[in-house]
Amino acid sequence: MLKRKAYDALLKWKMTPGHKCLMIKGARQVGKTYLTREFGKNEYPHFVEINFIKNPALKEIFSGDLDADTIYKRITAFMFDAVLEPGKTLIFLDEIQTCGRARTALKFLAEDGRYDVIASGSLLGLTYGEDDDPLVELPESNPTGYEEFLTMHSLDFEEFLWAVGVDSKRIDILRDYFEKSEKIPDVINEKYEELFREFMVVGGMPEVVANFAKNKDFAAVHSIQKRILDDYGFDITKHAKGAEKVKVKACYDSIPGQLSKELTKFQYGYVEKGKTSKKYAESIRWLVDSALVNISYAVGEPYIPLLGNAKPRQFKLYTNDTGLLSASLGFEAKKAILTNTIKGNVKGGIYENVIGECIVKSGRGLYYYRPDSEHEIEFLIEKDGEVEPIEVKSGNSPTASLNAFVDAYHPAKAYKLINGNIGTVDGKKSLPHYMVLFI
Repeated sequence: MLKRKAYDALLKWKMTPGHKCLMIKGARQVGKTYLTREFGKNEYPHFVEINFIKNPALKEIFSGDLDADTIYKRITAFMFDAVLEPGKTLIFLDEIQTCGRARTALKFLAEDGRYDVIASGSLLGLTYGEDDDPLVELPESNPTGYEEFLTMHSLDFEEFLWAVGVDSKRIDILRDYFEKSEKIPDVINEKYEELFREFMVVGGMPEVVANFAKNKDFAAVHSIQKRILDDYGFDITKHAKGAEKVKVKACYDSIPGQLSKELTKFQYGYVEKGKTSKKYAESIRWLVDSALVNISYAVGEPYIPLLGNAKPRQFKLYTNDTGLLSASLGFEAKKAILTNTIKGNVKGGIYENVIGECIVKSGRGLYYYRPDSEHEIEFLIEKDGEVEPIEVKSGNSPTASLNAFVDAYHPAKAYKLINGNIGTVDGKKSLPHYMVLFI
């Protein structure tokens, strides 16, 4: 089993007195079902799994009255091996988007509290009424206030390191270099730069990482990634409504090309010449809500709260997993990434994507700052009550934009992520890309 940080989040939820039902959200194939199943089997004496797609007949459990007693009686009637013991049973409602009454029932199950309940399903970030899948059902009433939410992503870089055999003690040694701003021995730095390039190619999708950790076969990795990309395309045609199917797919397919050109914002005209947000704005929202992409908003002023200073019409889109981005660029591009020979604007776009991905997986939103046509800070984060700029360099070129930002706003911390080693100059801290892990 791959070690996942979300497992600790599930433990924390379980141990919190009076916890509500838990809704796990996230893109397809990021490991929601597998993780919940392992958690249920490891942490509870009894685990009851109800998958509404695999066993649609189990929807009958929620067909009548929705009081907790009635639901629990029906579970034991429909599932002869189900053991319900108060305080010792986890009930897992998977693919809950296909049973609207089960979603409504979460309120009554949370109020009852005898058993822990986790629910999950693909594309739960979408509004139910905007899903074209005929199996999706609109809940009669959303259980507002009776469910907690956990968003899962594919594996982050630290989880990837665990998977390929780098233990926490060695990661702590790296963190010590970061905190002391000490130069890393070249042999160590080069090894982690190599591992980070592997992460850029392999990505964090659990099936892909598990295969790579076992076989170290990049061809097998590429094959699995291409299938996942095909599945994502199928999801779009299945879930997006009507004419949005073609438009959502066109927007999604345009992202690798737009990143390769290092555009200052998402260009609708790149999707279809002459078109504007009037045609494609809903498609962008669909992609963001489905967690297939990460959105980064430009800010007018780099002050907290960044969300309050965001420009909703000026944004960039990044793919949710850089391994999938690399797969969409082709196997030759992957080889160039691995050997650090990739050149041109596409290199900068890939590095932006992976840093953005790492920031999102740390639980932060994405924002960037472009005060004029000459300067841009790729990412701004909020930390310890301050705004911290992060400039991303695919190599180790000068930092005119970061210099200008520091002179204008005097941030407590400012970072330049590079292909190189740790260094500090005039309050600006240079770090190898992989140390985004510690920011």
